[in-house]
Amino acid sequence: MLLRENIYDALRSEILTCQLMPGEEIHEQDLAARYEVSRQPIREALLRLQQDRLVTVQPRQGYQVNPISMKDVRDLFQFRLALEPACVAAAVESASNQTLADLDRFRSIGAQEDFIDYNRAFHDALAAASGNARMEAAIRDVLDQADRLVRLSVSTIKGRDPQKLVAEHGDIIDAVQRRDSRTARKLISAHVISGQKRVASALGRSAVRP
Repeated sequence: MLLRENIYDALRSEILTCQLMPGEEIHEQDLAARYEVSRQPIREALLRLQQDRLVTVQPRQGYQVNPISMKDVRDLFQFRLALEPACVAAAVESASNQTLADLDRFRSIGAQEDFIDYNRAFHDALAAASGNARMEAAIRDVLDQADRLVRLSVSTIKGRDPQKLVAEHGDIIDAVQRRDSRTARKLISAHVISGQKRVASALGRSAVRP
């Protein structure tokens, strides 16, 4: 049995990792049985997820995991495009030499390493290097949402050479370690735009709303 405060985290994780798929219907009674709790903590968790815009109440039917739309793609990547260059600039300005040197671990990806996890860890590390807790929290939140899009559009990874994306990370690391803010901002912006195009292309071939 999960503790009350863990139910929200568990459900949120299931949605963001697409264990609960976009458009899927969910019901308090089923979740209460699965987590071995009363319906009250389930209802509280679903209310928080509704505030997160991850689920919608379906009158007399329960709840629905919010579908993905192309507008979601545009909005999320537009937000990333505003946040991540600012984050990189802050890292260039204030991060210690050791913090920037630690980014070298992202210059390669292990043969068995999941690309989505590797990519997320890289962007999380850049956010942490900014030294700005509010900026880091905002980026982590938007990356949670973006991960859902990437996991749904598996073809953005399969059939593509991950080494090309790893090389893009390497170029960003080079610029940050040189403390070349202008180049680092330019490279991270191009990287985010490229990611948006890959995700939009993949989702455009699947059942998503405009």
